[in-house]
Amino acid sequence: MKLIGRNQPGSDATRSSALDGATEPLTTDTETAPVPAQRGLARTGFGPESLEPVPLPQVGGRYPAPADLTMPDPAEPGAPAVLDPTDPQSFENELAARESAALEQRHRAAAEAGDPNAASQLGVLLLRRGDLDDAEPHLRSAAAAGLRAAANNLGVLLHQRGHRAEAGQWWRQAAVAGSAPAAHALGLFLRDQGDEEAAEYWLHVAADHGHSLGAYALGDLMEHRRDVRAERWFKLAADAGHREAAYRLARMREAAGDKESAETWYRTAAVRSHARAALRLGVLVEQRADGDQALREEAARWYRQSAQNGEPRAACALGFLLRDAGDLPSAAEWWQEAAEAGDGNAANALGALHAGRGEDGAAERWYRAALEAGDHNGAFNLGLLCAGAGRDAQAEQWYRRAAYAGHREACNALAVVLLQRGDEAGAVPWFSKAAEAGSVDGAFNLGVLHAGRGEQQQAHEWYARAAAGGHGEAALQLAVAKEQRGDLPAAMERYRQAAEGGSAEGAFRLASLLDRRGDAGEQAEHWYAVAADAGHSRAQVRMGVRAAERGALEIAESWYRRAAESGSRSAAFNLGLLLARQEREPEAMLWYTRAADAGHGRAALRLALLALRRGEPVQAESWCRRAADYGPAEVAERAARLLDALHPEMTA
Repeated sequence: MKLIGRNQPGSDATRSSALDGATEPLTTDTETAPVPAQRGLARTGFGPESLEPVPLPQVGGRYPAPADLTMPDPAEPGAPAVLDPTDPQSFENELAARESAALEQRHRAAAEAGDPNAASQLGVLLLRRGDLDDAEPHLRSAAAAGLRAAANNLGVLLHQRGHRAEAGQWWRQAAVAGSAPAAHALGLFLRDQGDEEAAEYWLHVAADHGHSLGAYALGDLMEHRRDVRAERWFKLAADAGHREAAYRLARMREAAGDKESAETWYRTAAVRSHARAALRLGVLVEQRADGDQALREEAARWYRQSAQNGEPRAACALGFLLRDAGDLPSAAEWWQEAAEAGDGNAANALGALHAGRGEDGAAERWYRAALEAGDHNGAFNLGLLCAGAGRDAQAEQWYRRAAYAGHREACNALAVVLLQRGDEAGAVPWFSKAAEAGSVDGAFNLGVLHAGRGEQQQAHEWYARAAAGGHGEAALQLAVAKEQRGDLPAAMERYRQAAEGGSAEGAFRLASLLDRRGDAGEQAEHWYAVAADAGHSRAQVRMGVRAAERGALEIAESWYRRAAESGSRSAAFNLGLLLARQEREPEAMLWYTRAADAGHGRAALRLALLALRRGEPVQAESWCRRAADYGPAEVAERAARLLDALHPEMTA
């Protein structure tokens, strides 16, 4: 696994095609610097990195081929080192240096002879290597002769020296003469001066001449002004190979809801090693994976590429993807790299990982690291960690710190702490702040508070708000109210919403309504099963009853046993009946007894009958009296008759 490092030099640095006059066009990265979340205008880097090609002046001679070089005698004192043809890299570097020196010498000779084209070319060569003092007079003489390339490049030189006003004058002269790079540079210069109208004009000139950086800068300016035409210019630049333009275009398409087009443009930028585009591409691919292993692997590849290009958020996302795939050790490695690179989300993930293992010390260190990275989830998680360890005072402090920073769930947690110690007046504002910030738990808790005061209308308003955010228990409260008013269709919809929001009671009540309706047997059983799997004991009893009716006695026994072991007296009684029918009387007696001890009248009556059958009238009388006390009425009546029958025997 490669460490996450800074971007390689030039990977996303702003480039400016501000120079004209190369002997041949340079191959350079023409991207802008990373764009901030809100807006990122192109930086005004007017450097010699990209040049506009101009016709090569004929200064005589040709580039010397290797066969034309005269090799010095190595025995001659002071002779330079002999080129070693067995070392291709050294040979090529030395050859290139000699060719450059020869080219410069020819340009210099021609310039001194009054050739303005040679002066322009010489100025570019000198400007490229940073020799501004020597380059300036040559560029000035060529610019004075009317060469637009020289005028543009003189503007670059002057801008580098801080003479921005004069640079702008030369760029204007070159732009008027038809130089697209100069029009681009002039547009950026005017934009930085605050003259956006003039800037737009000159950037438009550059873009119309096919200048990709001009098109990108024009799109950037228009997007800043929320002009819909920005997309057109980003596309023009992206089509010309500008990866930042492709990324920005993808963001615009994604914001418009066109994920298919967004993915295409993210891919265009990502294949050109744009780290943030690879991250977003990974996110979109993962979103539509839906269990497709090939797509999950593709998402992982894009996350890995982005992470290795210096994007810690991608390393964090890769960690979550690996965790979901069951590879927790690899996930932890990527989280650690992202956290060490300053990603608070990854630090929180590491904290949760250690907390789940009971390693509270390590968890606390990572939560603190998340907080130091500016992620207030770290403070909230520290509160949860302290609360779990019984350090309530510290938990409250951390909740309060996160809450004041605007963490909505911390607001809710702090309100719960205050309410638990009786400070309802202090809790209500924090519940309100949590709810207003979008916390469904906060909204639900406000509903509970209003309901406790008898303020049903306000309670239902907050329940509705929480239910709209997917809070199952809030939807359950609304459903119960609808059912009590006799509005069964509305109740059923709310119960369904509660069930889909994770409420086991909602799933059970939905199944019960469907069951009573009698025309949705499979749906009813589905929701009984959902509730039963979530541990709802009455749903488990219903599942047992249904299985027993089908003759699936092993399944019925399993459901009854699960419910009985969790404390359901009805399940214990039913399990006893099932076992008795299978002639497992001793075990049945145990479950009858457990049910009766929990207040189940029928179980007590069954135990009374069994005791009477064994000839134990005293024991039978005891169970009869308990059955009469427990009820229901039918059971109490039968128990009373049995007691009357026992009385003569007991007094004989």
